[in-house]
Amino acid sequence: MKIKTPIQVRYQETDQMGVVYHANYLVWFEIGRTAFIEANGLNYHEMEEQGVVSPVIDVHVYFKQPIRYGQDAFVHTWLENYDGLRTTYGYQVTDAEGNIAVSGTSQHVIVKKDNFRPISLRKKFPEWHEVYSNALEEK
Repeated sequence: MKIKTPIQVRYQETDQMGVVYHANYLVWFEIGRTAFIEANGLNYHEMEEQGVVSPVIDVHVYFKQPIRYGQDAFVHTWLENYDGLRTTYGYQVTDAEGNIAVSGTSQHVIVKKDNFRPISLRKKFPEWHEVYSNALEEK
């Protein structure tokens, strides 16, 4: 399942050249990841209420062409890989014509908020495990 999320390119996200500043794509990835999670009937906030957070442990970003202020942009998000402990999301940021401007991945684990010890998504959140396992089968 691939989720397409519209992004409004705000002026403050651009640099002096009028292009989106590179670090803002990571924020857009997070917007897409949240949309992916919610579109699958899951809720990250509920996970946090149980004392669990999901830090990024690895990220890759590949820049192909700029997105400029005033352009329509979309972040496409999908589950790239999942093994019960680590989750990797895939992303493509496109313009209105579907041209890929940026692509990338981010890898996450879940940890206890108080001590940052990794825990198994499969064991702690079996509903997430089921959804993610099914999403990989559909890929």
